[in-house]
Amino acid sequence: MKYLLDITGLTVSYYTDIGRAIALNQVDLKLKQGEKLGLVGESGSGKSTMGLAMMRMIKPPGKVEGGSVVIGGVEMLQLSDKEMLKKRLSTISYIPQGAMNSLNPVLKIKRQMIDAYKAHYPNHKLDQVLQLAHEAMTSVELPEHVLEMHPHELSGGMKQRVCIAIGILLRPQIIIADEPTSALDVVTQRQVIETLNRVQQKIGSALILIGHDMGLMAQSMDKVAVMYAGEIVEINDVQTIFTNPKHPYTQALISSLPRLQNRGEFRGIPGMAPSLYRLPNGCRFHPRCNQQQPQCQTTSPHKSVFEDEKYVTCHLYEAS
Repeated sequence: MKYLLDITGLTVSYYTDIGRAIALNQVDLKLKQGEKLGLVGESGSGKSTMGLAMMRMIKPPGKVEGGSVVIGGVEMLQLSDKEMLKKRLSTISYIPQGAMNSLNPVLKIKRQMIDAYKAHYPNHKLDQVLQLAHEAMTSVELPEHVLEMHPHELSGGMKQRVCIAIGILLRPQIIIADEPTSALDVVTQRQVIETLNRVQQKIGSALILIGHDMGLMAQSMDKVAVMYAGEIVEINDVQTIFTNPKHPYTQALISSLPRLQNRGEFRGIPGMAPSLYRLPNGCRFHPRCNQQQPQCQTTSPHKSVFEDEKYVTCHLYEAS
């Protein structure tokens, strides 16, 4: 099996009183075992929806309308709710954006870890479960006495590391970390990312890091997938994304990063991302693109594959 994760044509929509919002449109993504992928893009581009769709956690008015999510040869979208419940944490785990809102405030950390494990293996002895909980806490560099504490007794960084410990408890094949450092100071951000990388390496899982911080992506990811208005516009290795980006949107993202030689100069991307209720015809980025061609306004670009499932969706590369 060449790819651990194989997503093809994944489409997710939200149906509201003002119409249909297409949050994901025919998204393709492949990931090998042990690979680390950064998923970046502006707010509302579909990053978190992507992670939730992989976990089968899209709630009404959202709906997965098409495509497939295959992990280790198993089609996740075809499993029953009971079967999918067993896959969460054991095959694929999700580390949420707000750790402080994800832990049960009235239960000790130990109780929450035991409950997570017992949901999958109810017949295992408590001593075995506690041993695994201790190992998970050691993996994220938290002292064992944290198991006897309640969430409100922990700092933000400690809560986030507890969420990582719960996420790796059953040694999943894929870890999805949804902006795990968004509410933390820069020192704690670095510690959390280093913890994620160390744990991912130890258990040999693939890692998908969702976020806005391109600096964190550059330091720790193997590949980067750039999303815009519900579509992946480019996937490439991290070095190419930063030194030779292909898609005009990726180029604009990279050029907007602050640089020492341009101190005091702010560079942004002109215009605004389109509403998912009223998407433009053709290429979704063309109203903001400084390289648009006539066909960009009427025809959606196709995927141009470079190598090993690295690709760009842009008319500039279709003829090459």
